[in-house]
Amino acid sequence: MTPLRHDWSSEEIAALFALPFNDLLFRAHTLHREFFDANHVQVSTLLSIKTGSCPEDCKYCPQSAHYNTGLDKERLLEISKVVEQARAAKQAGASRFCMGAAWRSPAERDMPVVTDMIREVKSMGLETCMTLGMLKEGQAETLAAAGLDYYNHNLDTSEEFYGEIISTRTYSDRLDTLDKVRKAGMKVCCGGILGMGEATSDRIGLLQQLSSLQPHPESVPLNMLVKVAGTPMADLEDLEPLEFIRVIAVARILMPASRVRLSAGREKLDDTAQALAFFAGANSIFYGDKLLTTGNPEAQKDQSLFRKLGINSQQTQAVVDEQVHEAVLQDVLAANQPLYQDATRKDSERSRKPCGLVI
Repeated sequence: MTPLRHDWSSEEIAALFALPFNDLLFRAHTLHREFFDANHVQVSTLLSIKTGSCPEDCKYCPQSAHYNTGLDKERLLEISKVVEQARAAKQAGASRFCMGAAWRSPAERDMPVVTDMIREVKSMGLETCMTLGMLKEGQAETLAAAGLDYYNHNLDTSEEFYGEIISTRTYSDRLDTLDKVRKAGMKVCCGGILGMGEATSDRIGLLQQLSSLQPHPESVPLNMLVKVAGTPMADLEDLEPLEFIRVIAVARILMPASRVRLSAGREKLDDTAQALAFFAGANSIFYGDKLLTTGNPEAQKDQSLFRKLGINSQQTQAVVDEQVHEAVLQDVLAANQPLYQDATRKDSERSRKPCGLVI
C-alpha cells in the first residue's frame, strides 16, 4: 500500500495542480481505490445548535455579529430538539451527526449541556462531531470524556491569506485548538474554504498544512464559498467547479486515507460535477437541506444521485478503516513527538510552534 506522507513540498503540490485535468483525476482516482471502496460515500448531517451573534469577524460568515445579514439569532438548542434532529438524520441514512455553535469558544456554563448532547446522540449509534470554536484548557478532555468522536476546526485558507479574511483570531490559535483535540485523543475534522479570492498559492499552502498534520485529519471538509448578502464577500466571483474538483483531486493524493468531504456550496454543483468530484476522491457529504445557515441539496436529491451512480448500493467498508488512524495517532503520542511544524518554511528554516502540531 502506498505510504502516507507528511512532507509534501509546495513545489510538489504546485506540480500536481499543473497536471492536465484528466491526468490529475486518473492519479487521484487510482490512489482513492487503493484506500477506499470507490462506490461508498460516508454521510453526515450538520445541525446548528446555537446560531448567530458570533464575535469573530470571519468575512465569509453570516453568523458574525460584525455583519447585518438578517439572520435570526438563536440561543443554545434544547437537548430534546437536538435528539429529534439526530433521530431524523439517522433515518435519512446519516452515520455521523455534527453539531455547530457560533461561539468564539464555549463558555464553561454551556459545557454540561454540550456533553449531554454528545451522550444522547451517541446512544443512538451515531458518530458525533462538534464545532464550537477555539477550545480552552481542559475543554477538549471534557468533550473526549463525553464520547465525542470528531472535532471540527477548519484552517480555512493558507497562513499567508488568513489575515485577509479574519482579524479576531490568528492562524496559530486554530493550530493550538487542533493540538488540544489530538492530545485529548479525538479525531480531527479540518479543511478549508475555496473561492474567497485566494490565489492558487494559497490553495497549495492550505493543502500543505493539512497534509503535514501527523496523522492526517480523518475528515477533510472542502467548502465552496456561499456568498451571503451583508458579508464582505457577498460580491466575489463564483468559483469555477472544475477548479474546485482539481482541489479535491490534489487533496486525495496528499491525504489518501482521509475522508474528503463535499461541504458548503455543494448545491452549486450539478449531478455531473458531483460525479466528477466523487471520481476525484471525494467520499463524504452532508445530507440535509441546510448547513448551519446556508443551503444544501435535499436528502432525496442526494439519494437519487447515489442510485444513478451506484453509490452506497452495498454497505461496504473502506479498505483502510479508522483503526489505522488510531494506531498512527497512538504511536505519535506515545513517542511524544510534536504534532505541528510550519510547513510553509523550507526544511532548514522550519521552527516548532508553541502549540506543538507537525504541519
